[in-house]
Amino acid sequence: MKDQQNNKNKKDDENKKKTAKMLGIFLVISILGTFFFNQVLSKWQNGTETTITYDKFIEMLDDNEVKSVEVTDNQLKVTPKNSENPIQKTTYIVERISGDYQLVERLSNSKNVEFYQEPDDPMSTFWTILLNLIPTILIFGFLVLMMRRSSGMMGVGKSNAKVYVEKKTGVTFADVAGQNEAKETLTEMVDFLHNPGKYTQIGAKLPKGALLVGPPGTGKTLLAKAVAGEANVPFFSLSGSDFVEMFVGVGASRVRDLFKQAQQMAPCIIFIDEIDAIGKSRDNGIHGGGNDEREQTLNALLAEMDGFDTSKGIIILAATNRPEVLDKALLRPGRFDRRVIVERPDLKGRIETLKVHAKDVKMDETVDFEEIALATSGAVGSDLANMINEAALGAVKAGRKAVSQQDLFEAVEVVIAGKEKKDRILGDEEKQIVAYHEVGHALVMALQKESEPVQKITIVPRTMGALGYTMQRPEEEKYLNSKDEMLADLVAFFGGRAAEEVKFNSITTGASNDIERATSIARAMVTQYGMSDEFGLIGLESITNRYLDGRAVMNCAESTAAKVDEVVMKILKEAYQKALAYIRDNMDILDEAAQFLIKKETITGKEFMEIFNKYKKPEEDTSQELPQEAEKPEEKTGEEQAEPETADVPEDSKQPEEAQESGEPEESEQSEDETAKSMETSGSSFQTGYAPWVEDDGEDE
Repeated sequence: MKDQQNNKNKKDDENKKKTAKMLGIFLVISILGTFFFNQVLSKWQNGTETTITYDKFIEMLDDNEVKSVEVTDNQLKVTPKNSENPIQKTTYIVERISGDYQLVERLSNSKNVEFYQEPDDPMSTFWTILLNLIPTILIFGFLVLMMRRSSGMMGVGKSNAKVYVEKKTGVTFADVAGQNEAKETLTEMVDFLHNPGKYTQIGAKLPKGALLVGPPGTGKTLLAKAVAGEANVPFFSLSGSDFVEMFVGVGASRVRDLFKQAQQMAPCIIFIDEIDAIGKSRDNGIHGGGNDEREQTLNALLAEMDGFDTSKGIIILAATNRPEVLDKALLRPGRFDRRVIVERPDLKGRIETLKVHAKDVKMDETVDFEEIALATSGAVGSDLANMINEAALGAVKAGRKAVSQQDLFEAVEVVIAGKEKKDRILGDEEKQIVAYHEVGHALVMALQKESEPVQKITIVPRTMGALGYTMQRPEEEKYLNSKDEMLADLVAFFGGRAAEEVKFNSITTGASNDIERATSIARAMVTQYGMSDEFGLIGLESITNRYLDGRAVMNCAESTAAKVDEVVMKILKEAYQKALAYIRDNMDILDEAAQFLIKKETITGKEFMEIFNKYKKPEEDTSQELPQEAEKPEEKTGEEQAEPETADVPEDSKQPEEAQESGEPEESEQSEDETAKSMETSGSSFQTGYAPWVEDDGEDE
């Protein structure tokens, strides 16, 4: 301890000597700068001064070459009428001769010569000294200021971390909802800072750091600020890009300066957002072809995280949505001891998040947050906050004093599909096509009991490119999808194209989004979920950037990939044929619902089901109770078959009722967490990020 104190005193003495030396250099520079400044100023004010003899001055007076004369006790300052250099002022200095009593008379007799004597100013010496000191003080002060603000060259090596002292973050765990598991993990670290004794007495140590991992918008930065707000300790906040600079070695210098400041203010919390900017794996470069500056910064960070003493109460929090690219040395225990997963909130979490963001917004009695949460499956905290704000703006625009349930549902659609494009008016033919397309989706969904119920159908164009869409609302929160449900999704996606083909005997570009999403589901069924007879239980794709775009990468030979395409094509063709059969067998429902939609432009799921039940309710009730009863006498018109749900369904999609109603899907052996994550990237209607819905009729190319 004594040695450490001596080393510290020695370092302080060295720093004082360096500071004194720098101040001396600055003082010399300031004096020299003032001298040159005065020389230049004097040259500009007085011009060129030349000393001449007294007889030369008399000669100039006689020749009428003098313009003015300034008389002093010892000298005469003569200004000629014609300067040698017209650009620069010329002045002649003449030493006075004692006993020349005729000087005044001589000057008076000269023509057009102005002569005068400046009065003595007792303050002139003071002003002269002051004017000489001002530039010196300014130059010296500027240099000292630059020295104090810089660490390295012009401050490029100094940490740019923003420091929030005590509770200035203004955020606590009460402001974070929907992340109970993450809050529980971080609460323990906060309690350690408050009550270290009860942990240290049993031998426990404070975790050095925690890595917050999750999709964008889930509240990783908010959680870090809440930790600081709860802990009542200084909070250093900076981004990974703050370490990056054009000068070599600057990033490493900033890392060292950051930890130096943190140790001086311990206990404290250091939060590095988007740490992947400096923490990328060093194995990416081949034979040393990586980014040397970034690697130096990472090496400095690794060394500092190993070197600081946890007993001082320094916690490092970092956030990223690309954990797979981080260096393994950064992720090991001893640096980041904990990985906190900040996932998309579930139904309960979304309800809590909506309540947190709506606490300062006036709501009327019609608001039901559970309904909104069901309609926003997959939404993150930032999405929900945006929806609440959009609903409040919509209520003000409508002239209401409080937000209603209608405002919230409209806000959900604004966030998903954009605002209504009121200036785009569809022609009669296009309106017919879009209406039949959307009703085709809704009809196929209603005919399949594996599909979610329809909530809304509209043919009002939206600013994000959709000319119309059909929106579903799940009846409950789901974490797994069965094969039958995914096949039902495929048929529902093709319902719009099937309605176009059957009704108009032609097809349009409006189904491009349906085809893209259906292909994504079918490919995931084959390559990720093992739901094809041809390949069985084999993983042919892996997901990269799971928390960002979730792009799938094939892990098989080209010949296998070509066969995958064939299997996917077969699944899609079977789904399309089933959709065609549903549409052909229920044209009366399609026609009536489409004409009703054309008339009103937007209808609710309840209005659609009223039309549907006029034709299908008796059969629906019977089929739900007795799915095997296919020989019931037909009671409808000749154009309508008795059981459209089963008449054209392929044999492999017919499941006994026990399998349909069982709580476990076919792939229940998979872990729930892994399957749920895979579903997030499969592209099905349950993984759009919001409510299950079908967006169609995008603008023609």
